[in-house]
Amino acid sequence: MGKRNLDVATSPLSATAAELRVLLGQLRRRLREQASQGDLTASQISVLGRIERDGPTTVTALAQIEGVRPQSMGATVATLQAAGFIAGTPHPTDGRQTLLSLTPACHAWIKKHRAQREDWLVHTMQAKLSLAEQKKVADAIGLLKRLVEP
Repeated sequence: MGKRNLDVATSPLSATAAELRVLLGQLRRRLREQASQGDLTASQISVLGRIERDGPTTVTALAQIEGVRPQSMGATVATLQAAGFIAGTPHPTDGRQTLLSLTPACHAWIKKHRAQREDWLVHTMQAKLSLAEQKKVADAIGLLKRLVEP
């Protein structure tokens, strides 16, 4: 089995995978640079993204998913509530807990920042890629989607 792992690690496909991983990380950083996140920390942005994707949740569930102590998550959530990005409502079946959801102001903030990043990407692709290259990028998206499908 050791030989097989060595073959995979030195294969052209392995080099492609490594290059793709690095490139995606660089692209992600560039996109983050394009829309100022204000005074939000990476963990606060992560929490907002988690609630946006997964829907209303509790501090305990967020802490577990994010791999932090509930007390730490409580502080993160309190800051986001004070900023008007998260609102809490009583849990329908457990009165001891609060369900956290994004506020309309947060949805607007997310939409604005996403649009700024996408606008940068559109302009960058127009400036740096020919129409044929833009088409290749569009075609590659379908292939990349298949990599993340279960």
